[in-house]
Amino acid sequence: MKFSDLQLEPSLAAEIEKLGYSECTPIQVAAMPAILEGKDVAGLAQTGTGKTAAFLIPLMDRLLKARLKTDDLSEEEKAKITARAFTDWRAQNFILILVPTRELAEQVYENIQKLGAGSGLRGASVYGGTAYDKQKEAFRNSVEFVVATPGRLIDLFKEHIVDLKQVRAIVFDEADRMFDMGFKDDMKYVLQRVPQERQFLVFSATLNFDVLNTAYQFGADPVEIDVSRDQARAENVKDEIFHCGHDEKPKFLISLLKKHQPRQAIIFSNFKFSVERIARFLSENGIPAMGTSSLLTQPQRNKVLEQFKAENDRNILVATDVAARGLDIKGVDMVINFDLPNDAESYVHRIGRTGRAGAEGRAISLVGDKDVESLSRIEDYLKHKLEVGWIENSELVTDFKEFPREFSSNRGGDRGDRPQRSGGSSGGRRDGPPPRSSTGGGYQRDRNRGSGGSGGGPGAGSGDRPNRPQPSAGARRPEGRPEGRSEGRHQSGEAASGDRGNGRPRQEGRSGPRNNDNRNPNSRPAASRPRPSSGRPQPSRPRARPQPSSAKPAAQKGIVQKVKGFFKNLLGS
Repeated sequence: MKFSDLQLEPSLAAEIEKLGYSECTPIQVAAMPAILEGKDVAGLAQTGTGKTAAFLIPLMDRLLKARLKTDDLSEEEKAKITARAFTDWRAQNFILILVPTRELAEQVYENIQKLGAGSGLRGASVYGGTAYDKQKEAFRNSVEFVVATPGRLIDLFKEHIVDLKQVRAIVFDEADRMFDMGFKDDMKYVLQRVPQERQFLVFSATLNFDVLNTAYQFGADPVEIDVSRDQARAENVKDEIFHCGHDEKPKFLISLLKKHQPRQAIIFSNFKFSVERIARFLSENGIPAMGTSSLLTQPQRNKVLEQFKAENDRNILVATDVAARGLDIKGVDMVINFDLPNDAESYVHRIGRTGRAGAEGRAISLVGDKDVESLSRIEDYLKHKLEVGWIENSELVTDFKEFPREFSSNRGGDRGDRPQRSGGSSGGRRDGPPPRSSTGGGYQRDRNRGSGGSGGGPGAGSGDRPNRPQPSAGARRPEGRPEGRSEGRHQSGEAASGDRGNGRPRQEGRSGPRNNDNRNPNSRPAASRPRPSSGRPQPSRPRARPQPSSAKPAAQKGIVQKVKGFFKNLLGS
């Protein structure tokens, strides 16, 4: 089917022709007629097959027809326009498109600008990491399309900048990814506040039953369209795997890039802290590369993508899954998975960055011992074994600058990407409490916190826990403190005086006498509290209790003597 067969508005049809689009893709053929009729649609198609245009073009046509003046038209022509147009469209109404990532928001916004240039349709992109002022200004001037990530949209709604009651159609693009990223509650929050009489569209490359359940829960009745039922990935992408050791991945990476010489390539890593190291490793070995991840600010990420799309020598992009969804970058002819993703759906989206719009693409995955389980899940999802690639020994690069140390297998590879906890020993202990001090008191971690002790200095693990204030020079830290404080004494308020339940008398001289009027009413009077007879601390117990005084009542002594006499008679001397 051709776009000319859809009888679109002339201004919109002219922009489509100007962009060079003539033939519709399978998802567009299946989805656009239903959307033009005002039906709800749930579309499932392989990535890179034109899903964005599949919902933008018919929604634009419906909006433009709603603005037409039909006074001078015949009844037949009026009926055709009314069948497609939004009814009673008002100036403050808009179409809401929700996306999971900032990059995808910009991508959809650029398509709106291109397709709506000749018809005066305007859009706004709303996402975090940028200033509010520009986004607020867009709503004051009125727009027809709003492309947003859920978090920033809800922020603007709570500030009464966005009126969700004006939504006439709502689109969830890459909806399964939104659920994976934890936006399910945000999606429900938005759906509860948009009108019930709205068109509901959801598009994705992988099926997620939670998405459809949510659609039905909020009154949608979508026409389910699946043009990728028999194949999970695009036909024109050749994907293969290379088995190698974890420490051999850098060598295979640089060797495969030099062998195939891709025009544009994206390298995916599971760990944001590895992105910069991979990019630096390639650049130091004569292959210019740049990295993008959530560690960069939004302006920095935008600048990296602009450089990657431009015609220059920076044609290698290292990224996390942030870039795996929705980015339509023409010319990417190779994707390399430095790490296999944990879920099969992410694999499909990653390799879908190449082989777009009918072009040929190649996807290569480096499979180490840590990727075996992920490989099994991916092959089960694809329902076939991935082809094993081969590279000659003569093609393996042996003379190159080494990968940064953080990648060493002694650190566990991926575990080296995690920020270290402050105060730990240099041995890399992660689980459980830190080792106790050899002096017997509190944890060594507590003694070194804030002073750059043995755990990596003052800056290690910033954001972990706030530093405790250090005691003054004249204050003594109680020694021999037991691991567990006395639960009963702590509840009675006595722990505040410095007595930790270690059998020592309370030192009132340090903080002044206690005001008995402010004491916990459940605690005992000071006069009835037993005191130890000597200054020597008693052994630690799981629950420390005060030791009884040596001066026992006479009745208690008599009972003790009787018990002793009974056992002497029973057992002899």
